[in-house]
Amino acid sequence: MTIDAVRLNHAVLFVSDLENSIAFYQKAFGMEVMARERRANAAFLRLPRSGNHHDLGLFGVGARPRPARGSLGLYHLAWQVDTIDDLISARTTLESLGALTGTSSHGATKSAYGRDPDGNEFEIMWMLPKADWGAFANAAPVERLNMPAELERWGSVPTAGELVPVEKRL
Repeated sequence: MTIDAVRLNHAVLFVSDLENSIAFYQKAFGMEVMARERRANAAFLRLPRSGNHHDLGLFGVGARPRPARGSLGLYHLAWQVDTIDDLISARTTLESLGALTGTSSHGATKSAYGRDPDGNEFEIMWMLPKADWGAFANAAPVERLNMPAELERWGSVPTAGELVPVEKRL
């Protein structure tokens, strides 16, 4: 028997400077601190449109050596946005914070990548409408992302609501 999970609910990161990391996620994502646990030097943050208790937990542990990029462990977290317009806005925000590390097209998803103050990598991604996945339904290429062309084709097309079947949302 398998675990009947529907999606990842939240992520928790160890960070060197809790307050600096809180400030970054507030500036980058507009997250709000919804709880603190001072005994553990931890904060729990929620995205503005989330119905979740918390989306990100941060535990301040002080400066420690980071594992080399590509070593075992977490590679990145992915945050989904609803429209390609939101992805373009996210790219601009990451650029303004000096946190943008690149963009890619993965066929069915379009992505911008960034790093937080501790070097934790994350992805901001928009997913094509499922009916348009076509050849990408079983593929995940890494290709150059042409944001203007994607905006022209997909501007204002929301897809995040497609993740939950309608009968489950009622």
